[in-house]
Amino acid sequence: MKKFEDFNLHKKTMKFIELNHFKTPTPVQEEVIPALLKGRDVIGISKTGTGKSHAYLIPIMEKVNSASDEVQAVITAPTRELAAQIYEKARLMNQSDERLRIRLYVGGKDREKDIRQLNSSQPHIAIGTPGRIKDLFLEEGALRIDKADLLVIDEADMTLEYGFLNEIDAFAGRMKETLQMAAFSATVPEQLKPFLKKYMHQPVTIRIEEERFTPEITHVLVPCYHHTYTEVIRSILPGFQPYVCLIFANTREMAHEIAEDLRSMKLPVTELHGDLESRKRKQAMKELALGVNSYVVATDLAARGIDLDTVTHVISCGFPEDLEFYVHRAGRTARAGSTGICYALYKEEDDESIRSLMKSGIRFEHRRYRKDGWQDLFPYGRKRLKKDDEIEKQISMIMTKKNTKVKPGYKKKRAAEIERIHRKKKREFIRSKIKEEKLARYKERSRRENEK
Repeated sequence: MKKFEDFNLHKKTMKFIELNHFKTPTPVQEEVIPALLKGRDVIGISKTGTGKSHAYLIPIMEKVNSASDEVQAVITAPTRELAAQIYEKARLMNQSDERLRIRLYVGGKDREKDIRQLNSSQPHIAIGTPGRIKDLFLEEGALRIDKADLLVIDEADMTLEYGFLNEIDAFAGRMKETLQMAAFSATVPEQLKPFLKKYMHQPVTIRIEEERFTPEITHVLVPCYHHTYTEVIRSILPGFQPYVCLIFANTREMAHEIAEDLRSMKLPVTELHGDLESRKRKQAMKELALGVNSYVVATDLAARGIDLDTVTHVISCGFPEDLEFYVHRAGRTARAGSTGICYALYKEEDDESIRSLMKSGIRFEHRRYRKDGWQDLFPYGRKRLKKDDEIEKQISMIMTKKNTKVKPGYKKKRAAEIERIHRKKKREFIRSKIKEEKLARYKERSRRENEK
């Protein structure tokens, strides 16, 4: 296993690594860092929680010259929450190099203030959403990213999905011909490939397979039966003590409803979804950063936007249409090599989604919570044995039973035990027939009385 010392990094970069309390590089860092340091274009494919952000922040720390007044690195993210989280991670660089200017450009911030600040000085590292960066560069001419040497597109598949790739295309075409580019994504859809081919020069593709970085997550299916998600959440909360519990809802309305219900229980809740106004979203992100609340309710917008090492439990209220997002939901726990648990609340209509996830390799435990604790349920999807199958199973257990000492007459005893099982089955059969005959006689008698 490699160490950070093997990369021959400057003292300021090693200090940045130490400030993050990193000991050894993760698999994605181990491969991406040297490739970026050599100036290669990189396509990094790995799931959430694998250390992607620092895979590019560490090389940027190494390459940026704070004595220069030019923009040297640009990092884009598809949502303001994601951009803000990258910014918070990058700000730690200032403790290694006080002269380093790192700025965030997203919607909801004072645009005129950004322009005034840019007219005074340019950042060394610009982090933001594609729309705001395009606006400040192409429309206002204030942010001079045409001087930058490196462009990083984080969560490239989400950028494509949300329709922001055209905005990156607009300003990337105005940047240096020698621009180094890196794109990081959980997947690489076909629609993304033409864009990468257009701007990248012989990129190295680094794919971190699932088995190389497998978080220890326990997946638990919890049936809703006829109850609502809020009712089931209420019922299972006594069953665990989270440090931070992240609850995912499929709609904004559902997220708000769950958050309100938890507040009515006097629980500390952070609510995060697209219906929140800018001020409340900022407040929610601040609460997340400070870790002030034990419960966070979010939609899938935040499934790959919340990066907290403190999440111990995840609750998934149903399953998203794109099942990949269930994996991202569960992946919010078990960060940095720790263990975690994801409770998937399900209804009858979720059967196809559950079976699809099981085929993909996810192993679900099946439980429900009662006052006396968690109860194991019959494994999901496994057919129950019929009575005849139960008998065959009992007989098979007798036939395959291993005795440490073979006693005289053991064959007769085994035959007698099997005979006893068959007699018991025969008695049960006779009893059931007697009941059927009694019921038939009763119905016939009732019919005759009604005819009189």
